[in-house]
Amino acid sequence: MLTLINENYLHLEESYLFSKINQKVEDYQGKNPEANIISMGIGDVTRPLPHAVIEAFHRAVDEMAEKETFKGYGPEQGYPFLRRAIIENDYKPRGVKLSLGEVFISDGAKCDTANIQEIFSKDNKVAITDPVYPVYVESNVMAGRGGPLDKEGRYKNITYLPCTAENNFQPPLPEERVDLIYLCYPNNPTGTSLTKDQLREWVDYAMDNKSIILFDGAYEAYIQEERIPHSIYEIEGAREVAIEFRSFSKTAGFTGVRCAYTIVPEELEAEDTQGKTHQVNRLWNRRQTTKFNGVSYPVQVAAAATYTKRGQREIQESIGYYMENARIIRENLKEAGLEYYGGVNAPYIWVKTPGMSSWEFFDKLLEEAQVVVTPGTGFGPHGEGYIRISAFNSRKNTERAMERIKGLEF
Repeated sequence: MLTLINENYLHLEESYLFSKINQKVEDYQGKNPEANIISMGIGDVTRPLPHAVIEAFHRAVDEMAEKETFKGYGPEQGYPFLRRAIIENDYKPRGVKLSLGEVFISDGAKCDTANIQEIFSKDNKVAITDPVYPVYVESNVMAGRGGPLDKEGRYKNITYLPCTAENNFQPPLPEERVDLIYLCYPNNPTGTSLTKDQLREWVDYAMDNKSIILFDGAYEAYIQEERIPHSIYEIEGAREVAIEFRSFSKTAGFTGVRCAYTIVPEELEAEDTQGKTHQVNRLWNRRQTTKFNGVSYPVQVAAAATYTKRGQREIQESIGYYMENARIIRENLKEAGLEYYGGVNAPYIWVKTPGMSSWEFFDKLLEEAQVVVTPGTGFGPHGEGYIRISAFNSRKNTERAMERIKGLEF
């Protein structure tokens, strides 16, 4: 008898969404080698790292070459200098108090949002918005919380919260009690956001039901409107019910550098099967110290440089650049007569397909305009009939791609 596998993996679809997209693009490029394909799909940044970050990176690398300043293993939770910078710059100005022990540096929000489920029981009921970033769903399926996939693309044991044009892409509260709730705002993929009052409803629900919110705030730096909260901890009581994930990837161009952080408040508790309460912070710390050796010293120095005056200025320039791309996309979609959402507080625009499925529209744009987008159905059943367009490209490519799309017949 051969070694047994984790059969939960068999419930997953054959390929990850973006792997399927890449394969389609490769196949098309192979048959059309002269095609000038513009990618407006995957959410990868295109602008280089800020100069302040590069200079700090170089200094830290040079330190690694000297005996007196060389660094070996660092603290798994991250160096205090970066954690202090996060507290002082990202939270204190918004009235949120954090201690060093509540901030955990990591190599990516994707990793943390996937790994956080490890410290919770397999029997917990999970709720996700639909459409949703696939990692939230698939990491729970791998752990055994999903069950089989039905014909409509839903996992049997997961609670889906439909976000549609009819409810302004604001997820409804679960009709049944759930244990873990994944929220991402500003939202990927719809590009929409929640006000403080709307987010307060979720905090109240979590407090009433002793649930935990896993709040992905990776795109908070793109918020343009004052009424939109940048952190769930701006809501009273959230420290008792929420974990927050942040990233330097889209904020400072760290997609290829890898640095993020997760906030786990000391007040947050969960129970064991005997009804005894435990600090979630301690459990996450235990998980990290066992399975993670920390982010490299040069990367953390580079991340800390984003909080300097120069670093902040350069980051805001890049964010402004991408949000101008988002404005250009929105205006051109309007001229093309296409219905769209988002792109105001996030670098994503959610576009309703003109009378065809998500993958059919994907194929049309690839084959007739040589423009790559992301099919909405890859984000869940309620993503069918939509595509996601990313503003993370150069101005020239953004303008060129939109001109191509406007030239199509729908």
